[in-house]
Amino acid sequence: MLDKKVAELLNTQINKEFYSAYLYLDFSVYYEEEGLDGFANWYKIQAQEERDHAMLFLQYLQNNGEKVTLDAIAKPDKELKDKMDPLQAALAHERYVTSLIHDIYEAAYDKKDFRTMQFLDWFVKEQGEEEKNAEDMIKKMELFGSDAKGLYMLNSEMASRVYSAPSFVLD
Repeated sequence: MLDKKVAELLNTQINKEFYSAYLYLDFSVYYEEEGLDGFANWYKIQAQEERDHAMLFLQYLQNNGEKVTLDAIAKPDKELKDKMDPLQAALAHERYVTSLIHDIYEAAYDKKDFRTMQFLDWFVKEQGEEEKNAEDMIKKMELFGSDAKGLYMLNSEMASRVYSAPSFVLD
C-alpha cells in the first residue's frame, strides 16, 4: 500500500492531468478559430498526451491497490486574445505541473517510497521536455510570428506533429 499522502497527491494529479488536456484542447480550439490549423493540431496532440499522463497515474494507483477518485475538471479560464497568449499560458502551466510532480516526488522520497519515485522519474524527464517545447514555441513565435510567411512556415511545422503514445510501461 502507498502512503496516504502520496496516494492523495497521485490521485489529485489525475485531475490535474485531465485539466491539462482540457486546457490544451481549449488552445486548439482557439487556434482553429484563428485559422492556424497547425497550431491547433499541435495542441490537440498535446491534449492527447496529457490524457495519457492522467491514465498512467490512474493505472499506477490501481496497480497499487488504491482507490481512484475522479473529480470534476475545471473549465479553462485563460482569456486568449492574441496568438502568443496560449503559448505563454502553456509555459506557465507546464512549470506548474512540474512543481506538482516535484511535490509528489518529495512526498515519496520522505516515505522512502522508491517504487513511486521510480514511476515519477519518467514524469520528471517528461516535464523537462514539456517546458523546453513550450519555451521553443514562444521563441519561434517571437522570431517568425509577426511575418506572414514566417507564421505560415511555423504553422506548417506545427501541422506536421503526429500523435504517439508514451513509451512508458506500467507493470
